[in-house]
This record gives sequence, structure tokens and C-alpha cells, in this order.
Amino acid sequence: MAGGDGHGRSSPEDDADHYAVLGLPSGEEGSKLSLKEIEKAYRNQSRIRHPDKRPNDPNATADFQLLTSSFEVLRDEMSRCCFDAKLRARRERVLRDSLQDAKRRKMSTDLDERERSAAAAVDPAEEGRRKEKMKADELKREIAEFKARRAKKASEPNGKEKAAEEKVGPGLDKGRMLKVTWETSAGDYSAAKLRGIFARFGIVEDVVIRSKNSKKKASAIIVMASKDAVVRAIQSMSGDTTNPLLVLPLEPMAPSFSSTSSTNHNESMGPEFNNVVGAGFQNYEAFVMKKLKEAIDKKKNIR
Repeated sequence: MAGGDGHGRSSPEDDADHYAVLGLPSGEEGSKLSLKEIEKAYRNQSRIRHPDKRPNDPNATADFQLLTSSFEVLRDEMSRCCFDAKLRARRERVLRDSLQDAKRRKMSTDLDERERSAAAAVDPAEEGRRKEKMKADELKREIAEFKARRAKKASEPNGKEKAAEEKVGPGLDKGRMLKVTWETSAGDYSAAKLRGIFARFGIVEDVVIRSKNSKKKASAIIVMASKDAVVRAIQSMSGDTTNPLLVLPLEPMAPSFSSTSSTNHNESMGPEFNNVVGAGFQNYEAFVMKKLKEAIDKKKNIR
């Protein structure tokens, strides 16, 4: 039997069913045919398929060559036995593949059936409750995250205020700091100008102009060398009706001073200022506005 074309490729004879080429039954039935039956089939096919009988068929020669080759395989006892074994192996492989495909199809069908049965077994009411619980849990989680963000935001100081405090240095005593606010229409107050204004109340350690977040107002942080200087600055500037600056302590002052000397010093500044300190500067801005209004009314009465 032919073994190929010499380049590793199989020839038509290698894949051909030689029994079928001769028009004979194949498989187990073909293996039981006698040599005379095979020779008779070959002669009949030769008369029909000879190239001389098919002058207009371009495949006539190749077909006749295949017919002759198949006959040579089947007429030789050894080559016919090898071919029969080859056919059996081919049939067994086809059967095995078919069984495997059938098994896979059955497994797939069984799986689909189990999934349908499981879906049918689920109580619609129970499924609805499960979905509602999932939604409720998701909502609770979102609410908890929202509350956590709000609590964190509430615990953090104002971003710009914190940035200004960080510029003047961490760990400084806030009791020595002043927050100064003014209307931009009143003029442009630079760090050097503010330093000059507050230097008359004591040593000015630092001045930080805050980023302007409004076209109408501006502010700054003034760091004095002592708390006494802070008190003097507030006392002096709150009493000046012509002063365009609103001066407030960065940190509310204690209602009273622990030592006698501090108390006496506080009292020496006058009852009006003492009242403000006693209130802890909680309403200091309102106090300043009230004093400004009183001063304006007094001027009007004089005129």
C-alpha cells in the first residue's frame, strides 16, 4: 500500500476506503469478501471508469489510478489485513468520539436541568426578601460612610485657617496670635504694613496674609511676642473708631486670670475691656460693632 508522497503528506490512497473505491461494502462486511468477488468488482469498474471511456473527464486518469491502487491493496492478503485493521481502528475512534460527544451533551443537559430545578425551587417571596435585605445593607453602608465623612470634616479645622497657622509655625501659642480682617475697599494691607501697625503694641514675630477668598474682604494672622501685646493691640484698636481693621484673638481668652497680678493688670485696662475679656471674646465682633455705632452716634450729637 502506498505510504505517501515522500514529503510527509498523505496521498489520496492513504485516506481512501479501498472497498468503497471498488464499489464494494466496507467494514466487517467487506473484510469477509472473497478474492473472486474483489476481482469481479475491479473488472466491472475498469470497463466503466477507464480513461478511454471518459475522454472529456479531466479526472478520469487519476480516478482509474486510484481504482487500480485499491485493487492491488485488496488482492494482496497481507496488505488487505493491514487495511482491515486500519478500518477497524478508524471505526472505533469515530465511535469513541461519538460516545464522548454524547456524554458531554448529556452532562450539559443534566446541568441545565439541575439549574432549572434549583431556580424553580426558590420561593419568590424569599428571593424578594433577600434582594430587599441586600438593598437595605447597601443603604446602611452608604449612610455610615456619609456620617463618617461628615464627622471627619467637622473635626478638621478650616482649611485656609489651618494653612495660615501652619505657615507661622506648628506648636506656637495661639494666645499670642491675632486674626485681622478688613474690607479691601479700605486699602491694601501688606505684611510689612501690618507689621508696622502692630509693632507699636509689642514685638511682632510674624505676619501671614491669608489667601483672598473674597473680593470684598481680606485677612491675616499676626503673631505677637507676648499675650500682653495681644491684649494691648485689641484694646487700642477696638477703641479707635477710625480704624478699618477688625482685630480678634485667634483663640478665645480665658474668662479670668489665675494670678492676682494678671487680674490686676486686666482691671487696669478699664472696665469696658475687662468685660470683653470676661466674656472670653465670644461676642467680640458684636462688641466692636456696638462701640463703633456708639462713637458714630456721639459724633452726630456733637455736630
